[in-house]
Amino acid sequence: MSVFCNLFGHKYEVSKKVTYHVKEYKCCNCNKQLTTNGNGQLVELTPKYQEINSILSRIHNKRQARLRREELHIAYKMTS
Repeated sequence: MSVFCNLFGHKYEVSKKVTYHVKEYKCCNCNKQLTTNGNGQLVELTPKYQEINSILSRIHNKRQARLRREELHIAYKMTS
């Protein structure tokens, strides 16, 4: 942890949007990483949470792609 963080606290920015509700954060000064857990609390980004976030991201992206395809399919049917 940097001296700046010890004196003034961390300055976290979103480094990755996993889903709409789950994000990963990184301190601009000391590079400490956090993520949101199942209860919405910030916890340290451990390898376990990295794996969980990776799986969540994959599921979320597949679901969003499927929903977009279905919307396009419905829109195409309406115009035909």
